[in-house]
Amino acid sequence: AQPQTWGQALDFCADAFALTIQEHGPDSVGFYISGQLLTEDYYAFNKLAKGLIGTNNVDTNSRLCMSSAVAGYKLTLGADAPPCSYEDVTHSDCLFIVGSNAAWAHPVLYRRIEEAKAARPELNIIVADPRRTDTASGADLFLPLQPGSDVMLFHGMLHVMLWEGWINQAYIDAHTHGFADLKTLVRDATPEKVAQVCGIGKDDLLQATRLFATSKATMSLYCQGLNQSSSGTAKNAALINLHLATGHIGRPGAGPFSLTGQPNAMGGREVGGLANLISAHRDMANPAHRAEVAALWGVSAVPSKAGKTAVEMFEAAADGQIKALWIACTNPAQSMPDQATVRRALERAELVVLQEAFVTTATARYADVLLPATTWGEKEGTVTNSERRITRVRAAVPPPSESAHAPLHDWKIVVDFAERLAQRLRKTNILNYASPEQIWLEHRETTRGRDLDITGMSYGMLEETPQQWPLREGEATGKERLYEDGIFPTADGKAKFHAAPFKPLAEQRESRYPFSLNTGRLRDQWHGMSRSGLLGRLFAHAPEPVVEMHPQDMARRSVAEGDLVHITSKRGSVVLPVRASAAQGLSQVFVAMHWGEEFVSGLSSAGERLAGINAITTSAYCPSSKQPELKHAAVKVLKAELPWQMLAVAWLSDAEAPRVLSALREAMQAVPYASLAPFAKPTVLEHAAQERRGVIFRAAAYNPPPLDWVERIEALLGLQGAQVLRYADKQRHQRRSIRVDAAKRIEAFVLAGDTSAKAWLDALLRQEADAAPYSRALLSPSAKPPQGVQAVACAVCSCFGVNAAEIKGVLVQCEGSAVERLGQLQAKLKCGTNCGSCVPELKKMVAAGLPAAQATVFA
Repeated sequence: AQPQTWGQALDFCADAFALTIQEHGPDSVGFYISGQLLTEDYYAFNKLAKGLIGTNNVDTNSRLCMSSAVAGYKLTLGADAPPCSYEDVTHSDCLFIVGSNAAWAHPVLYRRIEEAKAARPELNIIVADPRRTDTASGADLFLPLQPGSDVMLFHGMLHVMLWEGWINQAYIDAHTHGFADLKTLVRDATPEKVAQVCGIGKDDLLQATRLFATSKATMSLYCQGLNQSSSGTAKNAALINLHLATGHIGRPGAGPFSLTGQPNAMGGREVGGLANLISAHRDMANPAHRAEVAALWGVSAVPSKAGKTAVEMFEAAADGQIKALWIACTNPAQSMPDQATVRRALERAELVVLQEAFVTTATARYADVLLPATTWGEKEGTVTNSERRITRVRAAVPPPSESAHAPLHDWKIVVDFAERLAQRLRKTNILNYASPEQIWLEHRETTRGRDLDITGMSYGMLEETPQQWPLREGEATGKERLYEDGIFPTADGKAKFHAAPFKPLAEQRESRYPFSLNTGRLRDQWHGMSRSGLLGRLFAHAPEPVVEMHPQDMARRSVAEGDLVHITSKRGSVVLPVRASAAQGLSQVFVAMHWGEEFVSGLSSAGERLAGINAITTSAYCPSSKQPELKHAAVKVLKAELPWQMLAVAWLSDAEAPRVLSALREAMQAVPYASLAPFAKPTVLEHAAQERRGVIFRAAAYNPPPLDWVERIEALLGLQGAQVLRYADKQRHQRRSIRVDAAKRIEAFVLAGDTSAKAWLDALLRQEADAAPYSRALLSPSAKPPQGVQAVACAVCSCFGVNAAEIKGVLVQCEGSAVERLGQLQAKLKCGTNCGSCVPELKKMVAAGLPAAQATVFA
């Protein structure tokens, strides 16, 4: 890598893009951007691609999380406009949460749900999910669906509503059309058939339907379980059908409410930052809409041909159709499905430009040009949340500016590049902006007269308080709730029922691949972990990559807790330790989506570099939304016979950590299995910046790797010199080395060949305990800890560094009801009083020590 000035780097990019466009046409380039960009950044990229260059090949990682919600809203209600507000949670009498572990993925909203339930115990909460998540643990009724069966469930609920007379015929007649076709379609969705397909009891189906239909106000909350599916649009539409059929929409506490997966996926949709959209919710297929945008932008035309969506874009690059890729604020070499195709695309593309704040992502390895961008705490602009509320983003700290290589704001990078590219293409530059506010004002004008009209807003207004759209010129406040008058943004003002038949998963379980793989969030991590993966304390709750499996499935396959297993699909295989979890359904396994090659990797039997969990997910996608089915792949699970194992654990200084982590990531590629994760000394939120950083590195192989490879790991962790205790048995390929400091505390250790002592040595290191009393046992291979060594307790509250042992110690002193005991626990340890993500787990721990009659009462 050669450092360049910003002028040199952008000149190079402009030369390369101009040459590619001139030789192969505008569609030979593509932009893959992110729902974590600000609206102003998004707008600049969209105008650059569609206005200046003339290609609609601009898509976003929002395609992976929200495009099915977009398609479902447009298909039924007429516009990509969530009709509800967060405040509706407090007015609802029934919450139907489906395909969302909101307790982990949307913890602030879930706190509001818990408060609503505590204030009104009669509020009914239904959760439908293949896994018994923390969200499901707080439900009055849990429906453990079979993966991909959501459409059948919703059709079955409508069937029951029709049978019992629980529909709102007056609302259907006045405000909708298409119900007759849907009524015919759901005739066959009998309770018996639904129970068989969905794997739920008929009584539970009837109860869920009764609560949904007969409650005064029912609100649905849904996320990736519906969206990330080859039937994603059909799932969203089928759920919205239930709201239209019962009239549970346009009223306080009622309506279908999609939960956004990224901070500004909504803002990106508002500016048309997807391959099939243009600004302000206009449709690319509509000539009038294209003409409006062209006039606003001052160009002759906006291209009419839909661009390549995320999966299509990388397939096109892999096939050589797209020659140059510009990637911003996202990590497709970790997050995209079918990583073999994605990496072939990144390798084959003649130019890959990565605009990023972190050099440690997997995608950075493929970049020809790396453009350093500011990150969220350094930026100015706006974002829009799930309830259509626009918020001003203000810089918390100034970005570094001490050199010619200092990061620039994303919008500024685009504007500077556009100026250079316009000169080379001999076009008028249409991106002349000096501030993010200038961009936002132009975006505001594009919304005039549209369903998301924000012409009544200003940066000054947003400085005072966030505002919901629409907020038209002359209005003082935005609209809290949409469709209160029953009029929808369609040609005739009526909503449309969508009659889509139930279709099975794109890749069904069968004898060779008998398990369903589900992917999803960890409680304390974020997306590809390029940011959250740098903080050791965020690994305290889930310290290492694992595959979760039902204990009965483990027993049938003679797999024990911690054993390594191959998880194999038709696209590839990964190796992970297995963990028993009764939250899993039978014949289902779960792996967190975060684990890319930065954290778990190795070599395949053919010598190919493994690429994390998305090496095995499918690129099959919904034909309407083009959102991939990341929530399901058919896999087999086989015990991995990797007899040689190694564990390395060490504290690292801040200065040496980046170099050591980078070198360990390269070392991961030498063995069939390796994982790498940071950890930290437990600390409270206020002192997180001073946390002590450590690293844990695991490896396994069929045969012992070369000795110099092990020695290289030891050298990286400072296990050299006279202060290191060492044992080696070359004949048995066993090796142990331990470094202690002057205070006799373990600073680092490596166990190779025999790792039986890993648990208690790890405990001594992490607790920074005096190791002198155990000096004779330090090099012992025994799995039994010396007397006095306590195992590392599982972390529960990451915000305040509280573990399970501390919580149990306080709970024995608590008295009163479950609610009172929880309050006493929080007052004593502060756990669950900040982000609140651990509150469901705290409730379980409180309930575990109470009689059954008291344990279920938290309201």
